[in-house]
Amino acid sequence: MTFAKVDTQVLEALRSALQQGEVLIGEDERRRYGHDETEDLSYPPDVVVRPRTTDEVARIVKVCALHHIPITPIGGRTGLSGGALCVHGGVGLAMDRMDSIEHIDERNLQVTVQPGVITQVLMDAVAEKGLYYAPDPSSKGSCTIGGNLAENAGGPRAVKYGVTRDFVLNLEVVLADGSVIWTGANTLKNATGYDLTRLMVGSEGTIGIITKAVLRLLPLPKASRLMLVPFNSATQACEAVSAVFRAGITPSAMEFMERDAIDFTLQHIEGVVLQVPPDVQAHLLIEVDGQHEDVLMRECETILGVMEAHGSGEVLFAETSAEKDALWKLRRNVAVAVKAHTVYKEEDTVVPRYALPQLLAGVKAIGSEYGFRSICYGHAGDGNLHINIIKEGLSDASWTDDLPKAIRELFELTVSLGGTLSGEHGIGLVQRPYMDIAFNARQLEVMRGIKTLFDPHGILNPSKVLP
Repeated sequence: MTFAKVDTQVLEALRSALQQGEVLIGEDERRRYGHDETEDLSYPPDVVVRPRTTDEVARIVKVCALHHIPITPIGGRTGLSGGALCVHGGVGLAMDRMDSIEHIDERNLQVTVQPGVITQVLMDAVAEKGLYYAPDPSSKGSCTIGGNLAENAGGPRAVKYGVTRDFVLNLEVVLADGSVIWTGANTLKNATGYDLTRLMVGSEGTIGIITKAVLRLLPLPKASRLMLVPFNSATQACEAVSAVFRAGITPSAMEFMERDAIDFTLQHIEGVVLQVPPDVQAHLLIEVDGQHEDVLMRECETILGVMEAHGSGEVLFAETSAEKDALWKLRRNVAVAVKAHTVYKEEDTVVPRYALPQLLAGVKAIGSEYGFRSICYGHAGDGNLHINIIKEGLSDASWTDDLPKAIRELFELTVSLGGTLSGEHGIGLVQRPYMDIAFNARQLEVMRGIKTLFDPHGILNPSKVLP
């Protein structure tokens, strides 16, 4: 794939396209916008453009289309699949200045936001009005709504409330020729034409650039209960997950952490004290929420019965807000702790929840075959297992040459269990080589046709998603 270079003429055209935004060409600035949280990868753009309005984005895209310059949307740079990396240089379209919460519609339980809004900022703003935006990725304090939309982010509470896509009513999108469209309607039901809204969510900026979103809200839950459940066997912990749902309970969160994940994180973060007996090999972090305390207590009693039937140890209940915050801090910092400890690769597998025990066992077997250690955790209630493969004693040759073969086996196992390559991190750059495992040639051909229809010159976030 060949693109034109950003030259003086293009820079001048980009500056002319902006009224309130800015154009950055300094090396430090380009490097800052040239990486996310994907391993140690770095692809600085030739120029960083920071618009403030949809009109500015449209004018920037028109410049890129005219000169055949690749353009990559960049959000909070918290991604784990390389989706925001400017692999061909070109224009890095930083959306961080488009950070306005434009309107909270309390009557219709909707909110209109720009893509640069930090997810936690949105959650806090609507909570002040007694409303709830449920998708809450672990990086919610720094990731943006635009990035969540691009990757169809999930988070712990997706098990009860759904992923980002389930909260999107309508999107404003700039297409590859610089034209602007809305994809749907601000209604809870819409059976009018093709569903462009759901197509855009999760498309990783490859077929359009989201500049505004109308999101669905819920009433804020009045109460929650949180428990940490230890197991002497990671397999038993995984088996207990689907049993909870079969017992008629849908938790608001159900997280799995194996022993190494707990140990790494306790060493890395401050303010969390937890004594883990030596025979404990895994934990489930289970939350229920709702509007009525008595209902939550009955749900907790049912869950405890299920846990005991699957061999759990003594359950720790978080009695105060501080204790709840400490347990969530422990869970949300696992990936950060692993990355601080060692070089690693993270895979984002997802299977039907009943297949979690087989997936976990298979991961460990493949690790033994290829000589790598894995640290596993994730959203057990969704069957979404994050697999951190750590380098430790592996040689550089094994890490470079053999590990891709092991990852391919991991994904083949996942698909054979009825799962797929990514639950919430997206495909981006690093998972592209494995798409043939999840899709046959005809399916990929259909996807390429969609890409070509929306982006005939291939300038929107090139070399992502499709192999």
